[in-house]
Amino acid sequence: MGRGTTADVSLPRPGLTRTGMLALVLVALAFGAVMIGPYGLTPGQVFSALLGQGDRQAQIVVWNIRLPRVGAALLVGAALAAAGATYQALFRNPLVSPDILGVSAGAGLGAVAGIFLSLPVAAIQASAFIGGMAAVGVVMLVGAMVRHTDRTLTLVLLGVVVGALAGAATSLLKVMADPYDQLPAITFWLLGSLASITTRDILPALPMVLVGLLPLALLRWRINVLSLGDEEARALGVEAGRTRLIVIAAATLITASVTALAGVVGWVGLVIPHIARMLVGPGFGRLLPASVLIGAGYLLLVDTLARTIAAVEVPLGVLTAVIGAPFFVWLLARGSRGWS
Repeated sequence: MGRGTTADVSLPRPGLTRTGMLALVLVALAFGAVMIGPYGLTPGQVFSALLGQGDRQAQIVVWNIRLPRVGAALLVGAALAAAGATYQALFRNPLVSPDILGVSAGAGLGAVAGIFLSLPVAAIQASAFIGGMAAVGVVMLVGAMVRHTDRTLTLVLLGVVVGALAGAATSLLKVMADPYDQLPAITFWLLGSLASITTRDILPALPMVLVGLLPLALLRWRINVLSLGDEEARALGVEAGRTRLIVIAAATLITASVTALAGVVGWVGLVIPHIARMLVGPGFGRLLPASVLIGAGYLLLVDTLARTIAAVEVPLGVLTAVIGAPFFVWLLARGSRGWS
């Protein structure tokens, strides 16, 4: 063997190595979450239940209760974190979250309207999805009419306006709702929850999340260029307007899909991308998978706490705020290292 042989051996990049470690940790967390609950299970019982063997009661708990809920937590956390990382890179602002364009407020209004009209669960989820997409559609449509100001700033401000209007309409419906039947359901949904989730609930959201993630993965280098600014993007041959529209549509599809599934869950898309950047850096090709894995694991931990920390289930939005707000203050005090 010659001296030059060692030069042919390339070491794995730190970002890829850390992403692989995150994936292994996520698998371990998911297995542990299946074990934990009012009906505790041992590792052997979980393995037997997954193979369709052993205690019948354990099989029912694993397949009908734990696995759908764990899968939903993984899906929602991954989607919100991916959307948050995308929006922060696109708008070049570390304080941006997935609801920046009003998608969460629109989805909330759609779901509240469905509950107010006493629609079935599937129709309520569909209303939430339509409401979220419609809110962002209004933002994009009005933004296209306003051509004399900064494009990014215009979209953000319009998102704030549309979100405020949707929030006002939601508050009006809450005032008009039946206080004994509809109002508790509305309040619980707006705080986010995965209670009573089933595989049938997850199936409509899963393909839409995958469809939304695909263009984000394919356009990862263009998203990096967009984070430099429109002029730099055009100089490097990237059509900023069209690319931004595709990316916003994909991130909005992801956010609306999981918001319709779990309700309004805050802080995940704001905090998780910061953690991912500290681990793998700001390059979107590494940031996206790291955000997906960390977001999935984070919401899985939060949901496990939500269903075990007290006799009554705690809404996800409450726990994510309690955990996320102090952590975000720590991030601000620590500085923006890892953002650029």
